Amino acid sequence: IDTRNHNMDHRHRVLSIQSHVVHGYVGNKAAVFPLQLLGFDVDIVNSVHFSNHTGYPNGFEGDVLDGDQLKTILEGLKRNGLLENVGHVLTGYIGKETFLRGVIDVLQTLRNLSTEGKRVRYVCDPVLGDSGKFYVPQNLVAIYRDEVIPLADVVTPNQFEAEQLTGISVCNMEAAKRACRIFHDMGPELVVITSLVFKDEGEVGKGDKTITILASSRVKSETVGYEDELWSIDSPILPGRFTGTGDLCAALLLGWTAKEPNNLPLVMQKVISTMYSVIKTTWEQSKSLNEKNNELRLIQSKKAIEEPPSLFEAQRVA
Repeated sequence: IDTRNHNMDHRHRVLSIQSHVVHGYVGNKAAVFPLQLLGFDVDIVNSVHFSNHTGYPNGFEGDVLDGDQLKTILEGLKRNGLLENVGHVLTGYIGKETFLRGVIDVLQTLRNLSTEGKRVRYVCDPVLGDSGKFYVPQNLVAIYRDEVIPLADVVTPNQFEAEQLTGISVCNMEAAKRACRIFHDMGPELVVITSLVFKDEGEVGKGDKTITILASSRVKSETVGYEDELWSIDSPILPGRFTGTGDLCAALLLGWTAKEPNNLPLVMQKVISTMYSVIKTTWEQSKSLNEKNNELRLIQSKKAIEEPPSLFEAQRVA
């Protein structure tokens, strides 16, 4: 019996490789439900299996997958013909060098299996850390920069990650644009810096109360080889610390760029409006319940994920 599923549309099938927590919403727990709501079938590989995210005051328990274990899982999928209709790969938190190199093997295997016109698209969230602090071994920076990101179609760093990967201080919009150009030169056609908070006095109207999301799309041009099209959205910062927002943002970007491949401002508006709605719901409910962990209220935000409200308008910046 041929057990292969040839009827599943590759455009709506995602292989998501990132962390898993038993309680809460980070990694795959933050990415899979929104993608399913947007109409995608998601195959899930958990890079870690933890009791809870690592920010809890009393620690966490669990296991970390290594590169050999990832290879074994890949072999099982390949042997049963289950890799042939994957259209998208999404990666997030990866804590080991062997596992990150294993992801490169996964992507190359999938692209070798894909037929003409069905190239596997790779959305890379290069999770390194945030707010000046690393979550992963620092030797992963060079592997992402030199080996992983060149294979990506979309890269979604936060401000700290953009600085680590490009080597420049992203302190204002001009520096952010320069960082986008460096990322494009590495390989990705779409760069989204997901959390820019500018400290420069020259950034009028910005500061600690506003977060800027910058997206840059590099498209081929008949006259100059290529052109970069940049759009930004400024969003109010809600009080509190929310874990899993980057994982959710990368998943929403994968979903909406697949649905609207030629309309970057619309994609940004839908993604950021959903993000703001989810965080606002989380903030309001955790405040009313006097909870301090701020786990994302994804289930309670189902409607905002399926039908994003129109809260923001993207502005062309280049």
